[in-house]
Amino acid sequence: MSRISVRGFAVASATAVTTVGAVVGVAAGQPATVNAEATAADATTIADIPAGAQAQVQTASLTQQADDASTQADTSALKSAQEAARKAAAETAQSKKDAADQQAKKEADARKKKELAASRSSSRTDLGDLVGKSSYSIAETQAIARQMMAGDQFQCFSNIVSHESGWNYRATNAGSGAYGLVQALPGSKMASAGSDWQTNPATQIKWGLNYMNDRYGSPCGAWSFWQANSWY
Repeated sequence: MSRISVRGFAVASATAVTTVGAVVGVAAGQPATVNAEATAADATTIADIPAGAQAQVQTASLTQQADDASTQADTSALKSAQEAARKAAAETAQSKKDAADQQAKKEADARKKKELAASRSSSRTDLGDLVGKSSYSIAETQAIARQMMAGDQFQCFSNIVSHESGWNYRATNAGSGAYGLVQALPGSKMASAGSDWQTNPATQIKWGLNYMNDRYGSPCGAWSFWQANSWY
């Protein structure tokens, strides 16, 4: 019987070596006894395998390699599937968050519009209640002014009026003829805002706001000029 020397087979385990030994023993017509520990210790060489057994040994080795490759492929596929699932979940979560944020913004904008509309409606009602009286207190005059301008401009307007007339809508400068809350000169200028300019603080405030906006951009612009020049 011809014999072939095979070198370089790495034995994966003592069990695999035992199997190879059994195959060799059967092919040689002798008992299948193999020293697994000795074979495992010298895992780089398996000598004198009978030719008839070589194909079986190679088949066993290739089968093991195929199993290992299949296991690695399965592991890689599992990792890829897990990563794809993680990305998909993250994208879904982000999409839901974006949609929720957009909805919240829409609702907030709607609330602001509703509140602004209610505020304007309330302002018109309050102003209507104040206008048309025969006389006005300083508090009532200031309340009218607050209703007629942006909140961040009232203090600047108030600073000017406090210096010019002390919030007296009938204040008259005997020397110059300036009249009213904003001391228009002459007072008759305020007729452009209403024929009741002498007795209605709302008309005087309207005219004063138009003047400050046209000449200085805003009441606060007018107040900055007044501070530097003591007039506006």
